[in-house]
Amino acid sequence: MRQPVLEVEGLTKHFPIRGGFFGGSAATVRAVDGVSFSVERGRSLGLVGESGCGKTTTAKLILKLEEPTSGVIRFEGRELNGLDAAGVRGYRRGVQAVFQDPFASLNPRMRVDAIIAEPLVTHEKLPSAEVRKRVEKLLDVVGLARRSATLFPHEFSGGQRQRIAIARALSLEPKLIVLDEPVSALDVSIRAQILNLLTDLQTQLGLSYLFIAHDLAAVAHMSQQVAVMYLGKIVELGDAAEISMDPKHPYTQALFAAALPAHPDEARDEIVVAGEVPSPIAPPPGCHFHPRCPFAMPRCSSEPPKLLTVGGRTIACHLYDGGSSPDIPSVR
Repeated sequence: MRQPVLEVEGLTKHFPIRGGFFGGSAATVRAVDGVSFSVERGRSLGLVGESGCGKTTTAKLILKLEEPTSGVIRFEGRELNGLDAAGVRGYRRGVQAVFQDPFASLNPRMRVDAIIAEPLVTHEKLPSAEVRKRVEKLLDVVGLARRSATLFPHEFSGGQRQRIAIARALSLEPKLIVLDEPVSALDVSIRAQILNLLTDLQTQLGLSYLFIAHDLAAVAHMSQQVAVMYLGKIVELGDAAEISMDPKHPYTQALFAAALPAHPDEARDEIVVAGEVPSPIAPPPGCHFHPRCPFAMPRCSSEPPKLLTVGGRTIACHLYDGGSSPDIPSVR
């Protein structure tokens, strides 16, 4: 079994909402609610779900842009809660990020060489000649010409700007890269190029990815494991190929039913999910998905499902409490 580079146990983030004349706590947003998963060394975990399910908050917690309400995050076996200042600096070197909008994440007033070199200048004391040499190498690695170093972000296409962001993320030789919707802002024709680049870099450098997306095709292409989130909780987790071919949880089935088929002649059973994701301020009792689930039972409205191991994957659904797969339609 591969050694996990990142382990998350019971991760929770609740945001209090202030209200009233004196600004007291009026309600709580349960953005992430007891999430557990791991990312193995040199492999990818895809985190998928609709907007508002908690994916981006999870990313912020792992990047230490937010502090968790409770739960444990371990990086290479060390808990983040116990890290001193030097340990936090080391963690920030080992975990980098590539965000959704490559233009918004790049300083428009800085030239490309300064953008890529910024982490090096912040974390390492290197001669300018060595910094320049590393920047040129990183540009080569991501498929950009060395003359790109003197240009500004607005002089590049969206795909090229994302390559710059990837080069910046690689500058400190991280172990884990958090990819937060890295291709959703790009043209369809460019997405495959960036995904193939990320796959090649993973093979060459032994990188681990936490790949956050709502594009199921991209997740299936990039990931070895998939975790499906709904309203702050993981409802299904397992091998990416198996989940892609045979999703078990009704919510996972609905996501795949809504995705474009691999072939236009491919037949699927339609699984319709009504409504939108409920507010995390007042999530439905019992199973959070029950108001939208076509297979909901009376107990679903009052009893939260436990995470169960079914057929080698983890599922939170009362349909599987008996230990075997129920007779529900398949989307494949």
